[in-house]
Amino acid sequence: MPRSVVRAGAARCPCCSLPPRWCVCAAIEPVRSSMPVHVLIHRQEQEKPSSTGKLIARVVEGATCHVYQRLNRSITPSSLSPHAIAADRELWILHPHGEPLSSSTARLMNQTRLPQILLLDGTWRQAREMLRSVEDLGRCVRLPEPGPSRYWLREYEAPAHVSTAEALLEVFRRVGDAAAESRLRLHFELHVYASLLARGRREMAERYLGDSPLRTDIPDVLDRLMTGRSALL
Repeated sequence: MPRSVVRAGAARCPCCSLPPRWCVCAAIEPVRSSMPVHVLIHRQEQEKPSSTGKLIARVVEGATCHVYQRLNRSITPSSLSPHAIAADRELWILHPHGEPLSSSTARLMNQTRLPQILLLDGTWRQAREMLRSVEDLGRCVRLPEPGPSRYWLREYEAPAHVSTAEALLEVFRRVGDAAAESRLRLHFELHVYASLLARGRREMAERYLGDSPLRTDIPDVLDRLMTGRSALL
């Protein structure tokens, strides 16, 4: 089994959380969308370099990240509060226990503004706990059963489980924001690919490119990563 080439305590980029050699911060233009995006990230997830909730906060313009912490059976002031939610847009809270997103999307056809989305970033157990703290703030919706996850950095218990970034990709697709979906997909796949390289999994990273748009859309960035030159150069 290949070992990570990143030593414990080694320097990491404060933005993308990757070692400087594989920094991807300046590799792709930000994601722009007229739909406001919020991420409620569990404090334990916030500490993980592989978190796609942190990826969303970094690459989606205007995205707001709120840190969830449990204290005496309640959320702390650093978590999401009603004052952080725009009053003029409906809030969708994404969770598997919600109503089908397709029905909510159909109701948007006669509306002029997209909703705002709240993503819960953590394990499934943590997401259930976070949902209880915010379910009164908006409408809880769920995605149709997705295809296989492209998030090769973690193993999921069920095929229907996907990462937070992949959930947002599906939301962009459902509301017809193709440009945001395409740009976020590049950021997401680059995040996975660079993280695989940082873990010393070059063969796995090469296999990942087989079904990825990275090779055709940003070949120059891939060249920099393979030669060990930061995307900041």
